[in-house]
Amino acid sequence: MRKSDVSRNTLETRITVSLNLDGTGQASFDTGVPFLDHMLDQVARHGLIDLAIKAEGDRHIDDHHTVEDIGISLGQAFAKALGDKKGIRRYGHAYVPLDEALSRVVVDLSGRPGMDYHVEFTRGRIGDFDVDLFREFFQGFVNHAAVTLHIDCLRGVNAHHQAETVFKAFGRALRMALEVDPRLGDILPSTKGAL
Repeated sequence: MRKSDVSRNTLETRITVSLNLDGTGQASFDTGVPFLDHMLDQVARHGLIDLAIKAEGDRHIDDHHTVEDIGISLGQAFAKALGDKKGIRRYGHAYVPLDEALSRVVVDLSGRPGMDYHVEFTRGRIGDFDVDLFREFFQGFVNHAAVTLHIDCLRGVNAHHQAETVFKAFGRALRMALEVDPRLGDILPSTKGAL
């Protein structure tokens, strides 16, 4: 089983992440940022990843450090759980609709951090959540998981729907990329012989 536990403690945040990449979508969140918890639940459920995150942060300032550091911690846990990457499909993609909204996410478990993010939300806040923080979350994840990630919200009117399609597609794309291909055996899916 590809599992990991990560703790990250700074002057701004204290975060623990428990991750099982071969799970069933079980999730538990206590981050103090309810809308982010709702989005992370989409990743776990649709990615079939067991995920537990607890976070305390300087939310009296705003949610920025907490959201970004959750992305960083999740990326660290992901990289640790993924291990040597032998036999994985490596690439994953998903289109996910929700009513009028549609998003596409493509991921490469490349060992190289890179992100291309195109999400134009129709409003700046969803409840109390600042939608600009989603970019910070994904950038933190990408930098520490060392993956290439392309996120495109292709259409949408309702910002909640836009966000939900992005996170569901992220979970589905990860699920595809993480899947073990029995035809590969112990082979790395790379002509370089390294990821």
